[in-house]
Amino acid sequence: MGEEVKVFGSWGSPFSHRDVYNNKSPLLLKYNPVHKQIPVLLHDGKPIAESLLIVEYIDETWKLNPILPHDPYEKAMARFWANFIDNKCWPAILKANRSPQNEREKSMEEACECLKTLETALHGNKFFGGDTIGLADIAANFIAFWLRIVQEAMGLELLSAEKFPHLFKWSDEFVNCSVVNETLPPRDKLLAMFKARFAAATEAQ
Repeated sequence: MGEEVKVFGSWGSPFSHRDVYNNKSPLLLKYNPVHKQIPVLLHDGKPIAESLLIVEYIDETWKLNPILPHDPYEKAMARFWANFIDNKCWPAILKANRSPQNEREKSMEEACECLKTLETALHGNKFFGGDTIGLADIAANFIAFWLRIVQEAMGLELLSAEKFPHLFKWSDEFVNCSVVNETLPPRDKLLAMFKARFAAATEAQ
């Protein structure tokens, strides 16, 4: 008997994507009544919410392509960097993109400090866990793809080859991986959405 697997998400979100979903359908509210956010994975009628928890659930349920390493220390490090990306980098980058002009320089510096830490964490490796994509890489997908589009839409520069050569190279490796690339939303459509969003926010100020 086949398993039933469904994902509640949004095409343009990097956490699919973990933004607050404004159009909260009755099904989303039913399966994630606590946070009322996407993504939600529904497996045989059982809902799992929060993107990093979903990734770990997938890793433990379908073991053919492991996401987390078997070694306990390496597994702890993967979780450490995923949490750092989730709890430190994402809020700092979001703040840098949303800060008013008079506060932007300071918030950009804070975001760059987070990126500098990730630059060091790569240790010159192809991915955060070594030669294959792991939990930390998946957690950082918004840096690899969405951040560069947001930068273009706003005329800002956080991530560049000059500032962060290892992180920039990692972002290319991650986005160009066929398994990742085939699931990404259309770049032009995403860029148009962000440009329209930032234009509307500027007019409202």
